Amino acid sequence: MVKQKPVVLSLLAWAVLWELAARYAANDMFPALSAVVQTAFELVGLQSFKNALLITARAFAIGMLLSVLVGIPVGALMGRFKPVDRILNVWVNIFISAPLTAVVPALMPILGIGEATVVATVFLFAVWVIIIDTREGMVGINRSLLEMARSLGASRWQMFTQIMLPSAMPEVMTGIRLSVVRGIKGVIIGQIVVAVVGFGALFESYLHSFEMARFWALVMIVFLLGMVMMGLIGLAERRLTRHARVR
Repeated sequence: MVKQKPVVLSLLAWAVLWELAARYAANDMFPALSAVVQTAFELVGLQSFKNALLITARAFAIGMLLSVLVGIPVGALMGRFKPVDRILNVWVNIFISAPLTAVVPALMPILGIGEATVVATVFLFAVWVIIIDTREGMVGINRSLLEMARSLGASRWQMFTQIMLPSAMPEVMTGIRLSVVRGIKGVIIGQIVVAVVGFGALFESYLHSFEMARFWALVMIVFLLGMVMMGLIGLAERRLTRHARVR
């Protein structure tokens, strides 16, 4: 409880500052926090919001699933085989540091103006962090465990599923947790660029019609959804990595 007090006080101070600044400025583009919160409760009941949430959640889930299915094996290969690491490492570092937002318009002629582009954007934002952290987890595996498994006749698949992956799980889960943050950015950026699906279409509509209370309410909802996702991933991370704290 004591640890949470600074966070609560910080949020309270931020809320008071927003409310006072909006009332003092009296600007239609920057509504008061009380009005935004009231609008947020109204917004979640609209069918247009529910449809956008479904589309956004589906694109995010598919993109993240593809990121995990690709990122963990690729990171494992890079961590265990030096030739693979030498070939792929430069490309992974290029993409993780590149301004991927600029790549999204290039995806539209290939994948079309729709959900496929958003899924690809989530994948591009998320997969590289998983690859890097999985690689680091594989590099740090205790070699004596692998040698013992080989002496007992364990197959490569058994060594991967029963020794390598569990030992690297703290780094893998850290990569997934960080990739969720990037994936949320990817799904919103992708939808805003496409501007015809999900939350991106709502953002575009509210801006064009100057419904700023709805715009900021949607921003707040996206932030809250991101915080909930991070909390759930953090909980899963603590549960899955409990056995690997001492390696």
